[in-house]
Amino acid sequence: MAPGKKKKKGKKTGGHFVHQKKRVFRASEPLLSVFMWGINHSVAELNHVSIPPILLPDDFRAFTKIRIENHLYNKDVFPGKYKFKSYCPLVFHDLRKRFGVDEVAFMNSLTQFEPLPTDSPSRSGAKFYVSHDKRFIMKTILTEEVALFHQIIVQYHQFIVESEGKTLLPQYLGMYRVTVGGNETYIVVMRNILSSSLPIHKKYDLKGSTYTRSASDKEKAKDLPTFKDNDFTGDGVRLSVGEPNRHVILQRLQADVNFLAELKLMDYSLLVGIHDAERHQQDVKQGEPAEEEAEFTGGSGEETADDDGSGEDPCAEGEASITPGVVFAVPRWLRPPNAVVVADSEEAKGAHAADFYPVINRSIDYYAFSQNTFTAAQGKDGSDGAAASRHKLEQSVSSLSAPAGAPAAETPSKGGVPTSTSVAVAGVGVGSSGATIVYYLGLIDVLTHYGPRKMAAHTAKTVKHRADEISTINPKAYAQRFLQFIEGHVV
Repeated sequence: MAPGKKKKKGKKTGGHFVHQKKRVFRASEPLLSVFMWGINHSVAELNHVSIPPILLPDDFRAFTKIRIENHLYNKDVFPGKYKFKSYCPLVFHDLRKRFGVDEVAFMNSLTQFEPLPTDSPSRSGAKFYVSHDKRFIMKTILTEEVALFHQIIVQYHQFIVESEGKTLLPQYLGMYRVTVGGNETYIVVMRNILSSSLPIHKKYDLKGSTYTRSASDKEKAKDLPTFKDNDFTGDGVRLSVGEPNRHVILQRLQADVNFLAELKLMDYSLLVGIHDAERHQQDVKQGEPAEEEAEFTGGSGEETADDDGSGEDPCAEGEASITPGVVFAVPRWLRPPNAVVVADSEEAKGAHAADFYPVINRSIDYYAFSQNTFTAAQGKDGSDGAAASRHKLEQSVSSLSAPAGAPAAETPSKGGVPTSTSVAVAGVGVGSSGATIVYYLGLIDVLTHYGPRKMAAHTAKTVKHRADEISTINPKAYAQRFLQFIEGHVV
């Protein structure tokens, strides 16, 4: 071998080198390694399946599973034996499509890097993980919850179809069973309710009840504690989202909780995440890391290793990640006070670092709500459409006047060709301190059935407490009380 030349890394077969192509999913625990491997396998497997235009009853009972035994390769990462099972793969594929989740993006989010453990006040002992880009949440669930989900998945899918995905219910994107060392772990994947691009400064878990509904001292000592109903009312919080969004929120909640009540589900919560834009701006100016940015750190979950030469990596092309704090290309003089920028396309991003405005990416931050939203649709030709959009913006913010020589809005382009994109400037809710606020609202923990066990708990608790104080009440009464509580605090 000539000096200075390095030997190619690969497996030599008959005088030829087979380049490394197989993905190795390296994680801190075998469970996550097998989970990442299984996600890659199950999603890639769907690429070779003809997806039917209409789901059949058998699709809601179907599953795929694979068992690996005597696994000797890469023993430091994978166990010798493991199994992976994917429930209702075609149904969840259809749900991901209806929720606007791209298959490749879904796979990349869960497999390119190791999912990170995240804190949760859940008393059930469930473990939570978040994808490296914070777009998806993985939760371990009990066998009872798996059985319950199988009972309601037909109705859930029908509800999502009829509502066109416009719901505050959890967006279930996949359900799996991972078996490592003889231990079975059930995992459900959901869209993250909280922002993947903006730091969350305060969280509330709201049920509309008062009994044991205060955060414990242990919970309050955490960096980002989850407060509860009594803390919420004690803080005097009002979710100021504006009348149009208030109508949307309450309308969706009404439909969602009625659906849950029909299925005899109760004890769910509304998760509220609050982003304080002024606080975030101060943190950035002072050079302090955002509260949630720590979840981006961590080693890579993917490496390269020997393969038998079959196929290319289905994850070769990934989706660009969202950068916290980036603002969109809307002129400064067109932005009203207390504004956030909302867009449907990442192509509208600008690099206006000096103009700090929080960014809501509608394709990702599905659960975000804000006030006074209006849209500026930039034209394909870069002239008339942009001019018309600018005129609409001028009318919407007539109280603001453009300074002399103000720069015009830039039309984003791709390969030199202007593209059409939807951009909006939104004045968000204003808190009691006058701070600009962005709210994230979504229902969680919806898989609790009001059966004999809960009925017995209701009877026992009503001996010492009024029915309107406790969480364990019949689903219709729970839904009514829940809606009344939320309605009284959304303005």
